Amino acid sequence: MSPAERAVGAVGAVAVTVDRWRDPPPPPLSTRTRALLGLVTAFGLVAFLWPFLARPDGNAQLAHSGDAPFVFAVMIPLLLAVVVSEVAEGGLDAKAVALMGVLAAAGAALRLAGAGVSGFEAAFFLLIPAGRVFGKAFGFVLGCLTLFVSALLTGGVGPWLPFQMLGAAWIGFGAGCLPALRGRAEVWMLAGYGVVVGLAYGLLLNLWFWPWASGMAGGVSFVPGDPVGANLGRYGAFYLATSLGWDIPRALTNAVLMVLAGPALLRALRRTSRRAAFGEVGEFGPAGAGGD
Repeated sequence: MSPAERAVGAVGAVAVTVDRWRDPPPPPLSTRTRALLGLVTAFGLVAFLWPFLARPDGNAQLAHSGDAPFVFAVMIPLLLAVVVSEVAEGGLDAKAVALMGVLAAAGAALRLAGAGVSGFEAAFFLLIPAGRVFGKAFGFVLGCLTLFVSALLTGGVGPWLPFQMLGAAWIGFGAGCLPALRGRAEVWMLAGYGVVVGLAYGLLLNLWFWPWASGMAGGVSFVPGDPVGANLGRYGAFYLATSLGWDIPRALTNAVLMVLAGPALLRALRRTSRRAAFGEVGEFGPAGAGGD
């Protein structure tokens, strides 16, 4: 049999040509999807960083507990717009959306396994290869959806949730931006990426509460109205003293799982991508048409 396999759909007589030996590349982002992802990213950066640039007047209160619902209310329509844009442009089809739901449920289950364990976070082990194989937009939406589903399962819905969703979305998107490597080089690259994002996730997520945490020493607490550099220095001291000990286990978990199980997971995801023929255009012909 030739390397190209012709499969006939079960409904009607739709034939799709699939190369069973070639890994299909992730679909390119359309201009509209790029614009939407850029908008979501810009909005997320503002949501995280605006306290550093704000100049409170008098007794004005700055608190994410107040603006988190607004962040969530804006982010969800933007996220849906990304999905709709990808579906309209052919980057996501019904099979890809169904697969995203399965992977989000699996990622939420993996996150449940780490509940209460210091720094252990296995959900990114699935998110990183999925973003790598299925592309930037898929990884972005999957990151948001995984954290949202896991929060519903654990009762972890709170002002931190939209920020967690954004952080995971950027991890999935970044995995789709990595250079084209294969074999052990790819596995080690993804393991290194897992270390970097494991640390960066904690460094970023602390910003949802740090500027308003009370009872801390002056050297690590946020001072409204101070220069950005001064507050960043205090935040660095806060991160080293409190969060780094939790983020190192997360980073090591990502790396170890990727080295041990990453090759098998990448093969499974790529085989799924080939079998499902995401983005392929059906050829309508007589029922039963097959062969080479």
